[in-house]
Amino acid sequence: MVTSKIVFSSLSLLVALILCFSPIHCSNTIGKGYRLISIEESPDGGFIGYLQVKQKNKIYGSDITTLRLYVKHETDTRLRVHITDAKKQRWEVPYNLLPREQPPPVGKVIGKSRKSPITVQELSGSELIFSYKTDPFSFAVKRKSNGQTLFNTSSNSAFGEMVFKDQYLEISTSLPKDASIYGLGENSQANGIKLVPNEPYTLYTEDVSAINLNTDLYGSHPVYMDLRNVGGKPYAHAVLLLNSNGMDVFYRGTSLTYKVIGGVFDFYFVAGPSPLDVVDQYTSLIGRPAPMPYWSLGFHQCRWGYRNLSVIEDVVDSYQKAKIPLDVIWNDDDHMDAKKDFTLSPISYPRAKLLNFLDRIHKMGMKYVVINDPGIGVNSSYGVYQRGMANDVFIKYEGKPFLAQVWPGAVHFPDFLNPKTVSWWGEEIRRFHELAPIDGLWIDMNEVSNFCSGLCTIPKGKKCPTGEGPGWICCLDCKNITKTRWDDPPYKINATGVQAPIGFKTIATSALHYNGVREYDAHSIYGFSETVATHKGLLSIEGKRPFILSRSTFVGSGKYAAHWTGDNQGTWQSLQVSISTMLNFGIFGVPMVGSDICGFYPQPTEELCNRWIEVGAFYPFSRDHANYYSPRQELYQWDTVAESARNALGMRYKILPYLYTLNYEAHMTGAPIARPLFFSFPEYTECYGSSRQFLLGSGLMISPVLEQGKTEVEALFPPGSWYHMFDMTQAVVSKKGKRVTLPAPLNFVNVHLYQNTILPMQQGGLISKEARTTPFSLVITFPAGASEGYAKGKLYLDEDELPEMKLGNGQSTYVDFYASVGNGTVKMWSEVKEGKFALSKGWVIEKVSVLGLRGGGGQASEIVINGSPVSNEGKKVEVNLKEHTYVVGLEEEGENKSVMVEVRGLEMLVGKDFNMSWKMSLNGAN
Repeated sequence: MVTSKIVFSSLSLLVALILCFSPIHCSNTIGKGYRLISIEESPDGGFIGYLQVKQKNKIYGSDITTLRLYVKHETDTRLRVHITDAKKQRWEVPYNLLPREQPPPVGKVIGKSRKSPITVQELSGSELIFSYKTDPFSFAVKRKSNGQTLFNTSSNSAFGEMVFKDQYLEISTSLPKDASIYGLGENSQANGIKLVPNEPYTLYTEDVSAINLNTDLYGSHPVYMDLRNVGGKPYAHAVLLLNSNGMDVFYRGTSLTYKVIGGVFDFYFVAGPSPLDVVDQYTSLIGRPAPMPYWSLGFHQCRWGYRNLSVIEDVVDSYQKAKIPLDVIWNDDDHMDAKKDFTLSPISYPRAKLLNFLDRIHKMGMKYVVINDPGIGVNSSYGVYQRGMANDVFIKYEGKPFLAQVWPGAVHFPDFLNPKTVSWWGEEIRRFHELAPIDGLWIDMNEVSNFCSGLCTIPKGKKCPTGEGPGWICCLDCKNITKTRWDDPPYKINATGVQAPIGFKTIATSALHYNGVREYDAHSIYGFSETVATHKGLLSIEGKRPFILSRSTFVGSGKYAAHWTGDNQGTWQSLQVSISTMLNFGIFGVPMVGSDICGFYPQPTEELCNRWIEVGAFYPFSRDHANYYSPRQELYQWDTVAESARNALGMRYKILPYLYTLNYEAHMTGAPIARPLFFSFPEYTECYGSSRQFLLGSGLMISPVLEQGKTEVEALFPPGSWYHMFDMTQAVVSKKGKRVTLPAPLNFVNVHLYQNTILPMQQGGLISKEARTTPFSLVITFPAGASEGYAKGKLYLDEDELPEMKLGNGQSTYVDFYASVGNGTVKMWSEVKEGKFALSKGWVIEKVSVLGLRGGGGQASEIVINGSPVSNEGKKVEVNLKEHTYVVGLEEEGENKSVMVEVRGLEMLVGKDFNMSWKMSLNGAN
């Protein structure tokens, strides 16, 4: 849902950018750093050292005199470097919110007895080496296998020494020029996924529309991935600064500087060396991505402005009439009574009629999700508010619940750091679920967003909100709060791109959470803490797998929720940017992500909506959503868009088994569902900056049209053989990789499958529930024309509403598929783990398509399945053989032609091991 920030004048913006991003302002003139005065091994296997400031100054406040350094190789591939005040505890991301190892407690007095000769200069682990210099103190992290420096804080001409004050922390690292850097979000990156030197990167959760480029948006993820090609060999690693305070990060190409307004330096380094290794190691720290129910991978339709129940009934019916797949219908706040959480409008969404509607769509297999904002309306007759006040669950300012304004008018914000709040919130979710059996919750506005700023009171003698004009205009009586250093810190981060006050249009940063925690410190984890509480509440209702969509995210949010990229525009630029944001969130450990298809506002053109559904059909989270003030833009509103939707979503619903298996892989290893090309082709440096294409899993590549008026697309093809999913006789083959111009008429999207892959598919449908009952097919790809080849794939199936996604519960099945070709023989086989569940569903493999077989004509000889010729079993099996045609192909590469063989009429059980083979008699075969 859209809200507005004050639009600063272009002059203010220019001044802010000059101050914040000029070399003079960003250079370090603050101090001479610290010296290391002792270091010793700690009982837990780490090392503890003490640092003493060399020269105090008052710039941005007083220096903390003595720091405690803690270094530990937590795993073979993860190193932690933690620096904090040696004498007293400082704010850190709560360990109960983001579980992880705790360093030894601080607070011991540092005396002469602790000063010992410093003899150790480096601490070596299995993959990473920590080394340091004592005076001034700096540290470096190196890769053991090749000696390359990954992180080095030693000062040089580009940056100065480490600074550590109460409200200002600064540290820098040098970087090689050829390092490709990704991450540091959330922001909309107009230049693509690869970070660009000298662009602003500010991390502080804000309700700022995603149309604002290169500014801090809804989430905070202070992590980056660094990919380097060293002597032709790729190496990736990641660096997380686990800190929830606002920060500016200055990336200059050969250095990176953090300027943080509180907390501690808590660095985690993960060694990789592949991009997939990096996300595996990173999510093993922050939490594996949440298992998603199968239906959530279907298509979703939403709009702010479905004013009554009959409208969404018509939307569901219209999708069915248009034969466009739809799994989930959503409500923004239209279902609420006066926009109050956990309520139903007795006029627009009367409960009896809503229950009848939900009963109908639930029987069809469809689902229903509604929005929920954190602001609880101040209303003495409102039960949710009454129970919240009785349980003392709200954030306080000077001992009273902090007053803000959001859609209901005056509101208080729940304090999700308070255990009582978590219990109260869960109870409210349970109560609402009894009122309306929803299937998931969409938690919005949780940066947290406030239509007002400062200390506010409810005006006397006037209505607030008035009910006229935009609902996001502040109507409370408010005054600025600048009397504390928490509201007006000495260093001004580049909030909202214009150095806006950090309490602007949010909770006052001097407000207090549970146990005296300041909003100043906890601001950027608000949405994360709400997500954790919501997940707990949903899980407790029926024990089903929760589905949560959150706008604000932090490190670890992916363990509980999906994310959409917020209020975008119906513009070509927003379409282009959506790919980079989606790919970044895969790196952040939030793989279930997507953007509002066709744009949130204003209305897109018909051509743009055609092209957007051709991209959005392959977002991990695929939803059309629009603004209250925009004309309707459901996919059936234009005939051409409906045709594009049937094509693109038709393919999505056929590959749902593959997407669900990727969901399982994400949950087990952190592997993103949607990935940059370099995840599968890290040796191919041409793809390091590629942001106009993406992969689903390791080898399904989407190459969409992203520009107005285009009927062809230039696509980058990494080396190998690629087969078109809409016409598998078409192939692109290249030994070295190349850019290829492909035809792309309006209703057509280019989707290619890479060699050495086995892709499980089903026949599709209009609802995932029915699509899931159809027979399976396998698409097997070999390098085109090769006399020998090998392919593999996998399939995960389960009872998708179980809370956990795992084997061993009797309600899941995992299958490894393998295939080979050699000596004229094609073989394929499966290895099934826990096949009982799949057998109980009666799933069968009905068709196998094998692509890239060598030769230019001929036939497949007798097919043998599990040792028996098919003819002996009386099965009606059809075998078709077609030659591949090449957009860029084997003729150019000087290789033999290839064919595809399609075998239909099979009845191989998914839940049982099979072995299938045949001999190929092909012209040109060995």
